[in-house]
Amino acid sequence: MDDLTALARHHLDQAKSDPHGRSAHLFLHDGPLRQSVIAMVSGCELDEHNAPPAASLHVLHGHVRLTGTGGESTDLIAGQVHRIPHERHGLRALEDSVVLLTAVTATVGCPTPAENRATA
Repeated sequence: MDDLTALARHHLDQAKSDPHGRSAHLFLHDGPLRQSVIAMVSGCELDEHNAPPAASLHVLHGHVRLTGTGGESTDLIAGQVHRIPHERHGLRALEDSVVLLTAVTATVGCPTPAENRATA
């Protein structure tokens, strides 16, 4: 069993001493399910990247901005959970922050929204 509070504290301390201002740890890997703690210091960004078939972001500490390809963005604060968009997206820490990323990397027998659009 993992202690999210301890993981968040530890990785935020690591992020503060990291030259890139971030620290991440994949702590649960069960088939297609992945859960990671990501800590970022204020101003740190994760550049735009592809989305897994399904994912959510839960802010454990701080304030982050989730950005999408169309210029839209969503600000999230500690305690809030949001679905990760199914298109390319990025993340910026507006203050020292820790998030819990939950991702599903495969959806056998359950098409993703993009797959549904392609077959429609």
